[in-house]
Amino acid sequence: MEKYNVNVQKGGEGKSVAECLKVGQDIKAGNPAAELIVKAQIHAGGRGKGTFTNGFKGGVQFSNSPEEAAELAGKMLGNTLVTHQTGPDGQICNTVLINEGLSIESEKYFAILMDRTHNGPVMVASAKGGMDIEEVAATEPEAILTEPIDIVEGIKPEQTEKLARALGFKEENIAAAQQNMSNLYDLFLGTDSTQVEINPFAEGHYEGSPSTVFCVDAKLNFDDNAAFRQKEIYAMRDVSMEDPRDVRAEEAGLNYIGLDGTIGCMVNGAGLAMATMDIINMYGAKPANFLDVGGSASAAQVTEAFKILTSDSNVKGLLVNIFGGIMKCDTIAEGIVIAAKEVGLKVPLVVRLEGTNVEAGKHILENSGIEVVTANDLDDAAQKAVAAIA
Repeated sequence: MEKYNVNVQKGGEGKSVAECLKVGQDIKAGNPAAELIVKAQIHAGGRGKGTFTNGFKGGVQFSNSPEEAAELAGKMLGNTLVTHQTGPDGQICNTVLINEGLSIESEKYFAILMDRTHNGPVMVASAKGGMDIEEVAATEPEAILTEPIDIVEGIKPEQTEKLARALGFKEENIAAAQQNMSNLYDLFLGTDSTQVEINPFAEGHYEGSPSTVFCVDAKLNFDDNAAFRQKEIYAMRDVSMEDPRDVRAEEAGLNYIGLDGTIGCMVNGAGLAMATMDIINMYGAKPANFLDVGGSASAAQVTEAFKILTSDSNVKGLLVNIFGGIMKCDTIAEGIVIAAKEVGLKVPLVVRLEGTNVEAGKHILENSGIEVVTANDLDDAAQKAVAAIA
């Protein structure tokens, strides 16, 4: 954000107590009166009210000295923070952000995101910043303002002025609010973002400085298809914060979603995945996950998909539901057989194949030597999968 001249608080991150101490000292050197804000960096909200598994409470702390800030960081680093968004397992804190404290005078909300209704980017803003914007949208939809952006002409000054005044910025801060909105759009385009959300988009000041506009907290999403030209951004990715199965599937060119049921699902295509999960629910069980092998997976990718599914300890049974078009049924069958033998499959396996090379696929399964229950259609497959784990 600094690169795009967006006004943010001074600060930096540290992965050790020594690094956090240095950040705090640098902030204090520029402003001896500054308060230091110490924030645990995990991929979840509710950090301030969270508790670390070592008993330390609060993933957001305040300090007046670099030494105290570093001491607080030491209680966070290497420890697991549990919040209402992490679930009971929590997430390990490997990085701490130290920022210069800011006296906030008012909090607004501002975002730029891709919107299908407008067929392009749109600015979304609200005077009710610092709050759960989804709740505001649900209870006070009139408090949410939208302003479409012409992708050829870009943001117009009259649009940013309209929003700045509607949000209630002080007259002396209107120009700063407009400039930050414009700079955020430059960031949106320059980083191939799909969402740039600032909450709060605030008026505030440092001790002894005049009021101005700050982007205090941000959430940014990026288009994965542009990763090849956003190497600097994607190098910041911390896969330790992500489900290792998601990462493993992505590396194999697959799509994996973990759920909380007991039947693992291998499918091809998002529509078939949804239908498979719905019918499992209809027959009284819940999907543990689904893994979409897409339309052109190789036998090696199918093997890896099978291994990812069986690595989930909650899985009590597997349902493979493939409608072969570009994805050939014999390729799926080959991968299933290889993987089942490699992992030593110990849970029931139900397979429904239909489409391209289906007879060849069934023949491979029948002569594989692995224990497999075949199904004729989706309804039959779901019933057998549920019955198998009963």
